[in-house]
Order: sequence, then C-alpha cells, then structure tokens
Amino acid sequence: MKAYLISDNHDTLVGMKLAGIEGVVVHGHDEAASAMSGALKRTDVAILAVTEKIAELLPDTMQRLREHGELPIVVEIPDRHGTKRSPDFLTKYVRDAIGVKME
Repeated sequence: MKAYLISDNHDTLVGMKLAGIEGVVVHGHDEAASAMSGALKRTDVAILAVTEKIAELLPDTMQRLREHGELPIVVEIPDRHGTKRSPDFLTKYVRDAIGVKME
C-alpha cells in the first residue's frame, strides 16, 4: 500500500515525489473531482493526501470520506504557502467531533 497526492500546485507535488509519493496536480473543481474519483478507485492507495485548496473544492467528498473511516485514509495538508487553518483548528475539531473541551 502506498500514499498518493492530489495537489493544487507543482511545488508540493515535487516535494512529495522526493519522498517517494506520486500524485497529480489539478486546477478547478472538475479536474479535482476526476482526480479524486480516480484515486479512490485505486486499490494500492492507503493514504490519500489532499492539499487544503483541493479539499475546499470538494467539501462534500471530503466529509463523506472522513465519516466513512475506510481506506484510503484522507489527510488534508497545507501547500508550500502554509496552512489556512487557525492555530487552534485541532482543538476545535476534537470539540466538534466528540464534545470534549481540551485546555
């Protein structure tokens, strides 16, 4: 099993290729949806890394994949420009998911 990347920029893909992770660069909703569909059909992909910008283009698909809990595991990553998330995004995520406030 291996990892696969769906990215919105070439630099992120090059960095991941240096780590041995293959992937694709897409632009726009239609290309992103097509790449996501293709990646999900692959039986050899265990981890699907998706840049934040691509995840924003496919919110329903990302939510469905998070809720399913099956392979591939979907990981949302920042691109070379850094994350768009607030510093406490993980705390908010845990609170929303299980209702526990972390200090």
